[in-house]
Amino acid sequence: MTTGVDTRVLVIGFGNPARGDDGLGPALAERLQALSLAGVTVESDYQLVIEHAAMVAEYDVVVFADAARDAGDAPFYLRALEPSHDTGGSTHSVSPGQVLAIAHACFGKSPRAYLLGIRAHHLDDFVERLSFEAKANLEVALQALVDLIGRAHATA
Repeated sequence: MTTGVDTRVLVIGFGNPARGDDGLGPALAERLQALSLAGVTVESDYQLVIEHAAMVAEYDVVVFADAARDAGDAPFYLRALEPSHDTGGSTHSVSPGQVLAIAHACFGKSPRAYLLGIRAHHLDDFVERLSFEAKANLEVALQALVDLIGRAHATA
């Protein structure tokens, strides 16, 4: 693994921006992209698919960012993530753990990985905007992500 800003970091924000707070992952990706952080690649998609495994295999650190219903009262959570060999799902939509498992099985790569779940409040709305509460959670989560990236570059 490399050190300093040579550490390759991938952030994939996923979710559907047309479903209210489900767009938190893509919104985070957009905000992070605007920061133009060295050594960071940002992607955004509606869902994770098996093809993301090839991309994940090229990085040292990967963060999957999505809206979360299971954050409790916290604005977000950031959890270490391991490959998942769960065979549920389909080739059209897979979990972050399944993407990691495919990256390892097909490319022999196992980047450090995290799941950033941003607390959502309105997931059932057909609107292309985030709720006020979700926007506030997004800002706190973005700062935590920037801090994580800084630590990854400093200690890789």
